[in-house]
Amino acid sequence: MGRLSIAIALAISTAVLCLAADKLAAIPANLPPLQQHPVPSTLVQWQDSTNSGDYFSAVKPTEVGYLVWSDFPVKIYLEPATSLSEPHSRKGSEAEPLGSRSQAQPGNELGRLCLLSPKLNSDASQAWVDAVLQAVREWGVYLPLQVVSEAAGADIVVVRSRPPLQASFNRNTGQFQIERARSAEARYELYIRPSGILSHRFTINLNPNASPQSILASARHELGHALGIWGHSPLETDALYFSQVRNPPLISPRDINTLKRIYQQSTRLGWHLPE
Repeated sequence: MGRLSIAIALAISTAVLCLAADKLAAIPANLPPLQQHPVPSTLVQWQDSTNSGDYFSAVKPTEVGYLVWSDFPVKIYLEPATSLSEPHSRKGSEAEPLGSRSQAQPGNELGRLCLLSPKLNSDASQAWVDAVLQAVREWGVYLPLQVVSEAAGADIVVVRSRPPLQASFNRNTGQFQIERARSAEARYELYIRPSGILSHRFTINLNPNASPQSILASARHELGHALGIWGHSPLETDALYFSQVRNPPLISPRDINTLKRIYQQSTRLGWHLPE
């Protein structure tokens, strides 16, 4: 059976949230019925002693239900750091783009300096890897995650590149508009495994020219989307806040409360298609 793909974009530029629907591939009528998977034990054990609440109402199910994972650990591939002999190497970046969402982060002086020499470029690419690994470790407290060495077979692929610019048609002016540059984006793709199970996978693009702090904040935010929070928080104290802030927050109790509620919902993902 052919691949299914979804391209629903949520683009953020500074404090402006834009929603744009791109092409949506036809989805077969014989999808699995909505069913609930067992909640991962790490989330079952999570208790919020602060009673901080959540923003579950801001997370909308997709055409296949909530974007939860059911096969653990979730496998994550990170594009490796470049070597001194390969200052412009893009190992692993061939991974096919998968669906869409994004958040903007400004570039900074570190990113511009990285263009000056292979040594600086290598140092910056390793800082990028270290920042993304830190975000993976933070989320790994709440869901079983595993960093793998090959992009093939990974559930989430994180690549070191700016998200591509996208054009939208303005019906009021009758003209196409090119969005402002973004530095982070998460996309998902639906596909059917050879076993007949409806599945999904993500790719995350992170700008290599941002500061390590910005890369960490973007990775933390986009991994939150890839792990199931397909929406934004209205509070700037949450990692999934809808816009960038001067002092990026850590993963908050509200983020985890929201994630836990998502994994208590039904989905078509992870189930066999009807015969």
